[in-house]
Amino acid sequence: MGYLMIGLLAFAVLVFVLSFFLKDPYKELREEIDQLTIQQVQEMYQIKKKLKLLEEELLVDGDRLYGRNPQYNDKKEIHEIIKNQVWSLAQQGRETSQIAKQSSLSIEEVEQIIREFSIRGMAK
Repeated sequence: MGYLMIGLLAFAVLVFVLSFFLKDPYKELREEIDQLTIQQVQEMYQIKKKLKLLEEELLVDGDRLYGRNPQYNDKKEIHEIIKNQVWSLAQQGRETSQIAKQSSLSIEEVEQIIREFSIRGMAK
């Protein structure tokens, strides 16, 4: 029984020492997966970069198509119906502050609309 235990212990030590010298069968597989992952991340980066470039081009082309200037995106466009209502209220003799309150526009915008319609009236 003692020889059996010593034999098993010697076999375990031999297998343990051999495990350091044997090639890992999954090492190549792990390296291939790492390479594929890195390649996929690089391709995703390239795709995102191209997509961003295309979006910017479409945005610029869309602004040119519709006559918008991207530098002046802060300025809101006032609808023609509101402009006509502002002009109508101004013709009735209302004050610009009252017109601004009713139309939800600033006083400067109301004054600009009134000037615009005055110039139109003089041009006709």
